[in-house]
Amino acid sequence: MVAQLITEHLASLELSGDDLKRMWLHQANRHMNDLIARKVLGYDPSETQAPIILDRYANTSSAGSIIAFHLHREQLVEGDVGVICSFGAGYSAGSVVIRRL
Repeated sequence: MVAQLITEHLASLELSGDDLKRMWLHQANRHMNDLIARKVLGYDPSETQAPIILDRYANTSSAGSIIAFHLHREQLVEGDVGVICSFGAGYSAGSVVIRRL
């Protein structure tokens, strides 16, 4: 559901997974994050493309995507596109697509 949400959100902006420099995802489960990123990008993400903070902060729930964004945003250059996405137990999900100015 989350991968579809992100893909449809990107498509509504005439973007695709190929346009993403980085994904900051909900930080509850490493395997779930890898699966979502793989479905959106079409390949296994690098640690730079889909940073994980679970090893440092454990499960931070929906705040994890914002913490990951805060810690892993400085390397982006003007024009880079990313997506911040949080979700909960399959019942709610939201994403924000950003572009570095």
